[in-house]
Amino acid sequence: MRNDPQVIDLVTRARNGDRSAWEGLVDRYSPLIWSICRRYQLDRTDAEDVGQAVWLRLVEQLGKLREPAALPGWLVTTTQRECYRVQRASCRMAAGGQVPDAENLPDERSAVAEEELLTAERHAALRDAFKDLPASSQQLLALLIADPPLPYAEISARLGIPIGSIGPRRARGLERLRRHPAIAALIAAETATA
Repeated sequence: MRNDPQVIDLVTRARNGDRSAWEGLVDRYSPLIWSICRRYQLDRTDAEDVGQAVWLRLVEQLGKLREPAALPGWLVTTTQRECYRVQRASCRMAAGGQVPDAENLPDERSAVAEEELLTAERHAALRDAFKDLPASSQQLLALLIADPPLPYAEISARLGIPIGSIGPRRARGLERLRRHPAIAALIAAETATA
């Protein structure tokens, strides 16, 4: 999941009432929602309820979503919360208000899968942002993260820039990365869920 121009277009058009764009979002992200429900081991009825609740919340929140690229993260977080809410309600009904047991909670692999999904999304966003940097910033940042680390004197010689300008150029490059829509969307999504 990354800052996909098609997703941005679908979200923008759906905000404006385009029914085919809304259907495109549902087609694209229903499997994601369904997979999260499966990891929470919800039965089909509960999973369908969660899906409907998530889509209803999106209808309510679509106009408030600042960054269309943040939609996948928003859907993951909202689906997880709905799954947990449904699980809690069903455990209360079945156990007369007792705390859910380990069989009703998602297994360790689901947490790992969620983390891998978020990591892949972060990497894709970083790649998108990095490729939009000017070539000189790309070269500098690549040399700064080289393994093993390169001394500033070598970076200066390779790029033909004064040693004293490496730090300020690095700061400007990192700031451009932070302002890129793909990175800004991830930062906003993580801030909203924190």
